[in-house]
Parts: sequence; C-alpha cells; structure tokens
Amino acid sequence: MPWSNQNGGGGPWGGGGGNNQGPWGQGPNRPRGSGSGGPPDLEDIIRRGQDRLKGLVPGGFNGGAFVIVAAIIVIFWLIQCVYTVQPDERGVELRFGQPRAEVSMPGLHFHLWPMDRVEIVKVTEQQRNIGGRSSSGSNAGLMLTGDQNIVNVQFSVLYTVTNPQSYLFNLETPDETLQQVAESAMREVVGRRPAQDIYRDNRQEIAIEVRNIIQDTMDRYGSGISINAVPIEDASPPREVADAFDEVQRAEQNEDQQVQEANQYANQQLGAARGRAAQIREEAAAYKSRVVKEAEGEAQRFISIYDEYVKAPEVTRKRLFLETMESVIGNSNSIIIDDKQGVVPYLPLNDLGKQSTTQSGKPATAPQPEAK
Repeated sequence: MPWSNQNGGGGPWGGGGGNNQGPWGQGPNRPRGSGSGGPPDLEDIIRRGQDRLKGLVPGGFNGGAFVIVAAIIVIFWLIQCVYTVQPDERGVELRFGQPRAEVSMPGLHFHLWPMDRVEIVKVTEQQRNIGGRSSSGSNAGLMLTGDQNIVNVQFSVLYTVTNPQSYLFNLETPDETLQQVAESAMREVVGRRPAQDIYRDNRQEIAIEVRNIIQDTMDRYGSGISINAVPIEDASPPREVADAFDEVQRAEQNEDQQVQEANQYANQQLGAARGRAAQIREEAAAYKSRVVKEAEGEAQRFISIYDEYVKAPEVTRKRLFLETMESVIGNSNSIIIDDKQGVVPYLPLNDLGKQSTTQSGKPATAPQPEAK
C-alpha cells in the first residue's frame, strides 16, 4: 500500500510526506550555514581563525612567520643562557673553550650561549671504592706483602674537590687517575710490611701512610683534590688459601696461649725464687750482725781484762789461770795422781748429785747422819 495515499499523502506513521518532509515529520537535510540556525561548519571556523591570525601578525601571515620563528629562537637562546648551580656544586664557565677565573657559586647564573658553556662539579665529600673481588671477577685488591704473602685488601678513598678548574682541566680522567694512584700507594705500603700488620696490628698506621702518599701524588699532578681519609674496610687472604690461613691463625693463637702459660709459670717460679733469695739474704744479714756483735763483745771483754791486767798483773794472771782451769777441769773426768801414793781414790760427789737429779727430776739430798 503506498505511503502517500493516507492523510494527505503522509507516511505510514502518520507523518505527512508533503512539504518536502521525510517520513518522520522532518524536512530534508539542508546545507549548514550561518543562516540555517544549525551548528557552525568546521571549514568556516578554520577560515575565521586564519583571518584573525592575519590581523594579528604584522605584514600578513606570510610576513609574520619569520617573526614567529625568530621569537622561538630567542626564547630557546634565553633558556640555554640561564643555568642553575646547586648548593653542593660549583660551576666553571668557559668562553670559546677557555676557562674563566671566577667560579660560579650556588644560585641562578647567566652566560652567553653558545660562546660560553659551563661545567658543573660536585664539591661535597665523595667516596671511591677500591679493591675487593668485584662482580666482574677483577682482583684489583690482591697485593703482595713484605713477607711474601698475598692479601686481598678492600679500602675506600674519601676526597673533596677543592679547585674545580684544576679538577676539570689538569687531568683528563681525574677519577680514574685517583683510583690508579690509590692502588699504587696501597701496594707500595703493603709491600713493605708483613701480612700481620695489614690484618690487624697496624692497619690505622697503614691507612695514614697511604693517604699521605696519595695526597702528595695528586698535588704533584695539580688535580685540585683533597684526600680526607683512606679507611681500610677489609683485609683477608685470597679465597684459594683461606683454609690454610685459618689453620695458621689457629696455630698462632695456640702459640700465644702456650707463651702466656709459660710466662705465667715463669713468673710463679721467679717469684718463689726471689722470695727464697730474700729469706737467705735476711738470714745472712742476721748471722753477720750476730757474729759482729759477738766479736765486738769479745773484743770489749778482752780490752777490759787487759785494763785490769795492767793495773794488777799477778792477780789478774792468777785469776785467769784459775778460771781457765776451772772451765777445763770442770767438764772432764778428774783423776788425782800423787807422786808417792800413785792414784788417789777420789769420790766425785758433784757428779753423783747431778746424776741423781737427772734420774729423779728432783735435786738429790745428802744422807743425814744417824743420831746417837
């Protein structure tokens, strides 16, 4: 059934198909324009923008392109001319490759690019690790000691850049030069000392000596670097001889223990010997003092007797004879011999009295005569 035969030629949904309208009651699509009342056309918007741009640019759009390019170049040049130095950095400006005497301090600075360029250097303390077994298998820390032992030394170099110009331009690669000088200095010092010094005895002294050698060498090169410290982090034998080294360490510890025990025993024996020697000296001094005093007493007695003898020679001579005979005869068995009778019977009453006293523990009493 045709759509135009109902309701004045309308569509099947009741919409009139007349007046150039579609089946949904709308008119046919019309070209979009300013007078249509619909949304603006894209080409119209672009055309309007071009017209406005031509009004802003002097000389039209074709002549203003040069101005835009020039403005972009000027902005880019200004950006390149401005640089910033951080608080832990210093800047050195170069004009046609020639460094300037002034050092740029922290802050915002301006230079004429591309005639000028700037090199930034960190001036805070930096650390350079040297030695040890790295992941690449390098054995830079292996060194030969003075007693023909091999030791693996791992240490660091703490340094500060004090002269940025010298640091940048006196050496081609200052960091690599510092590493090579540090390795050479450590090998020199370790090569003059036994392995025991680097292991534990004089590690601090070695670090100070190595620092002085590195500083002297870098000063001769004019590097502008100040060496703050060279801490030795580790010193160990190579991995291949670690077990043998441990055995040596245990043997040295046993040796130290034996030496300590021997010293303790020696101190004990020495103390006892000194005590006995002091006792003998004291006894000898006492004996000497006693003998000297006895001799002095005998001499004084002799002198006193001599003084009496000078006063009365006969009496003193007879007295000395009697005292001497008393002391001699009193301690001997007495036998009396007469020229006429021969041996005279002699009853030693004194001896009997002493013997009776010794046996009974009481003094003997003479027998009492009987009463008549």
